[in-house]
Amino acid sequence: MIIPTRKTWKHEGFVFSKQNACNTFFIIAIFLLSGCHYQSKHSAVGLVNAAEISQDTDSETNTQNLVLETLQPQQEFYKMTMNSAPFLPKNQKSRQIACDIQSQAEGYLSAQEVNYAQKGWEQRISHDPVYFSLPRQAGRILLIDFAQKQHVNKEDEQAVDSELAYRYLSNDNTHHDLYEPWSSSKIFAFSAAIASLREQNLGAQATIGDTYVADMITGINSYEDFGTSSGESNALATFFANIAGRDYLSSLFYDEWLNLSQEGIFFRGAYGPVAFVPSSYVWKDLNSEKSIEIQPYLDAAQDPGYLAYRCDNCGLTGNKPMTTLAQAEWLKRLAAHDRETATRHPNLTSDDISTLFYGTGHSYDDDRFAGMTLGISTMLQHAIVNAITKKDVSDPKRVLDELTNGEWRVFQKIGWGPSETRSTTENVVLAHVCLPHFQGGREFTVAAQVSVPEAKEENLPLAGKKMQALLQMSLAEYFHEPKQ
Repeated sequence: MIIPTRKTWKHEGFVFSKQNACNTFFIIAIFLLSGCHYQSKHSAVGLVNAAEISQDTDSETNTQNLVLETLQPQQEFYKMTMNSAPFLPKNQKSRQIACDIQSQAEGYLSAQEVNYAQKGWEQRISHDPVYFSLPRQAGRILLIDFAQKQHVNKEDEQAVDSELAYRYLSNDNTHHDLYEPWSSSKIFAFSAAIASLREQNLGAQATIGDTYVADMITGINSYEDFGTSSGESNALATFFANIAGRDYLSSLFYDEWLNLSQEGIFFRGAYGPVAFVPSSYVWKDLNSEKSIEIQPYLDAAQDPGYLAYRCDNCGLTGNKPMTTLAQAEWLKRLAAHDRETATRHPNLTSDDISTLFYGTGHSYDDDRFAGMTLGISTMLQHAIVNAITKKDVSDPKRVLDELTNGEWRVFQKIGWGPSETRSTTENVVLAHVCLPHFQGGREFTVAAQVSVPEAKEENLPLAGKKMQALLQMSLAEYFHEPKQ
């Protein structure tokens, strides 16, 4: 485990420590109002100009009031960015999840070096828990950075082997903080359901009654009707959780797959009182044409593993508490399925992964993108481009296409909502990103969570703005990291 030495970051005369949340939120407030620039520890050019920052920061109350005034919810942001359909890459020929990425050795460890199968792998990974400068008050973020690690073949010294390697980057030691993942956890319900059905030789490229399963996962991500499926995301995701069962879903965080050491992470809930009801429960695999009438729980409460949101052991984070590390690790292993045999789920196949990420096997006759590529919101896409260019870009799709020859990919699932239990309004982003050709090729999985005070629907844009700020500032440090 890499032991970090960076504790503070500077901004033209100002020093921001982990404890100085007040000043940090002040910077975020200014950033959110404009396309300005700030100075990070990794870059000489930042996102906030010091001349634009008022020197009158003597009063903590004044600063906090300024934050509240400048971070007011904006419905335009909610409609056009936070809740919008995603734009897609120019080049949609490839259905690969992997992309050509940089070759690195320093600071990255392979699965073989870490040994994820042995308990305690979290202590053996290459991890900088304070790599990103923002404190936990600004949100939680963990990024798993992919690279190709080359080494001499043990049997043939003239040959060079290459394998995936990773480094884990987070902020303010937040990677173990429990939070409610909201709808970002729906892809866990789907992948667990398919893994359980594989025990009966049934896969994701299938129909359930008259409905295509690939259409359903697309509806879960897009919140829109797609092909034969409705866009009732909550009912669809609850249906898949009812297939998997909560005991199995929860076990995947531990002995059945991820092998996490931290206790208190589980999936025991649902996404509402009603599950999707198909025209019949006959699951027909489109590849093998095998058909079986499945028997999911018709109601979440029928599942012995189900727990009410405020169960005795649930705490304030409810019945699906997770961490940035748990969420990112799950998605990272799905994304690396074809490349990393040591961490792939033993039941899932490449076809299953393609259905989740691309919606392969949908009901349309063409090869249109679906699945997680249609996950709503462009917060992350804007944050990536603004972080790379160090300015507020009005057309991020054009920039992404230019930087990557139109081959970029963003597979994402978002979640948000007001929590009366915690008196907050929250936002979660879970995504896998591929940027071929840029900086030698960059690929990463990211999980991020933010919250703002008060449980109000009208505060959703406020949480979204805070999320985009967290992503943009953190990614600026990642993309503009000094060369070692």
